[in-house]
Amino acid sequence: MTQKRTQEQRIDFLLRYLLNEHKEYQNTSVPANPSDKRRLLRSLMNIRPPAPVSEEFLQEQDSYLQTRLSERGITKVVDLTPVQTGLYLWQGDITTLAADAIVNAANSQMLGCFVPCHGCIDNAIHTYAGVQLRLECARIMGGKKEEPTGKAKITNAYNLPCRYVLHTIGPIIHGAVTRTDQELLAGCYCSCLELAAAYGLKSVAFCCISTGEFHFPDELAAQIAIQTVREWQQKNPDKIEVIFNVFKDSDYKIYKRLL
Repeated sequence: MTQKRTQEQRIDFLLRYLLNEHKEYQNTSVPANPSDKRRLLRSLMNIRPPAPVSEEFLQEQDSYLQTRLSERGITKVVDLTPVQTGLYLWQGDITTLAADAIVNAANSQMLGCFVPCHGCIDNAIHTYAGVQLRLECARIMGGKKEEPTGKAKITNAYNLPCRYVLHTIGPIIHGAVTRTDQELLAGCYCSCLELAAAYGLKSVAFCCISTGEFHFPDELAAQIAIQTVREWQQKNPDKIEVIFNVFKDSDYKIYKRLL
């Protein structure tokens, strides 16, 4: 019977496996510092294309990520306090939230962020879900170059504590925000809620779609998010609880005031 690897042995195995996939990295030394190891692992997972991977890799990756998740801690929706019926505001790391689904602000290729250790939510979600998420996204895209703005797709969550990930592509702002931009952003929220309802999901956590890297103004984005969700919930009462997830203090203040 094969002896289980320790967490340190797991990350060393994963790093060597991923380094060996690249001819130019095969002689790269694995760093000794644990934080450097984690950063290198994230970078290698970020740049990895949606290519087949061994069962041993998946087993060790899943064990490693599940252990990391238990170390980072899990937040359950039942432990949150609603700001009003069916609506929550929560500041925290969405990759640790055990909702039925979390929303990923994806790019139009819908394969995740390929920039090593980038600060976007797309990067974080793919990192903590594991390489299976990019593989499933590639199957869904089926060779298609881009996913339309304002629509949504659903995947499994793999090593995340939620059950599913809803991927939506928000509008990218170049200059002034147009009426079309606002309608497309509202469409992201509606598309995610409709898809969640079709799958019988009861809780969905939204990140701040299109803000940050996509340059949608924070205040206006929050107004659209709240209005769109409230209108959907009024038309579909008692169907889905919605968590507005924020990371920055400034976003928390905006949502707190608007809610």
